[in-house]
Amino acid sequence: MKVIYITQNKKAYHDYHVFDTYEAGIQLRGSEIKQIRHNKIVINDAYVNIENYQAYLLNADIQSVQNSNIFSHQAKRERKLLLHKNEILKLKMQKERKGFTIIPLKVYINNGLCKVQIALVKGKDKVDKRQALKEKDQKDHLQRILTRSKSL
Repeated sequence: MKVIYITQNKKAYHDYHVFDTYEAGIQLRGSEIKQIRHNKIVINDAYVNIENYQAYLLNADIQSVQNSNIFSHQAKRERKLLLHKNEILKLKMQKERKGFTIIPLKVYINNGLCKVQIALVKGKDKVDKRQALKEKDQKDHLQRILTRSKSL
């Protein structure tokens, strides 16, 4: 199994508490997969919406081809996610609870197929964000001290 990571939503773990993650296929048009392979995708502002028992990725920006023709794609169009019906129902029930949303975490190529890792998340408060940054700084400081002591 050859997995090639294309992009990830780096601010997701800073801004949200991540609860469940799912792997979903994504329905793409011809020129979109080429742009994804060239790392021309941005998922920082993207989110997942569920309607009529179908999951859709919204606001994901896949840049269109510069020498475009009539077959090129729109940069921010609605893209269908390929999930099992029971996963969609579970996500829909959990999303209806107060404060939960679904966002993409990573986009990658797995055995030639484009996959999106999506997560059920809940927004963090400012206090939670500060606490997470403080813990990360302390961890980094400890790591620096340990590496310095090993080199001496």
